[in-house]
Amino acid sequence: MNNFDVAAGILCDSQGRILIAERLNDGPFHGLWEFPGGKIASGETAQEALSRELMEELGIEAKVLSSFMNLQHEYNDRIVTIEFFIVNEWNNDPIGLEGQGLRWVSTELLDSGELLPADAPVLKALQLRALDQS
Repeated sequence: MNNFDVAAGILCDSQGRILIAERLNDGPFHGLWEFPGGKIASGETAQEALSRELMEELGIEAKVLSSFMNLQHEYNDRIVTIEFFIVNEWNNDPIGLEGQGLRWVSTELLDSGELLPADAPVLKALQLRALDQS
């Protein structure tokens, strides 16, 4: 079974919404949504990988990253270890440079069934965080 280390960004706008990106590949997760990010390359830190991925996928430069949570998820064919970061500041407006759809959504309106299975626990943590801040 393959193991992958991934960094993912939870971009939060001034209205408290988060950005999710559509999966485009033809694999089993086509049509689901995810937090933007990608694989951590050899020699990269999670922060470096996320900064690179956000530039490649969304055309933005992350200015403030803070660690949010880490998790490991086992799929049928792989184990993915993901480090999630809250991104509160960036330059430019995010655009889908790879043709992927982007949506800004409030955490209370986002259905975990729309997300990759590995992202569902993160949504629950974000919803609890939003309750704590209100």
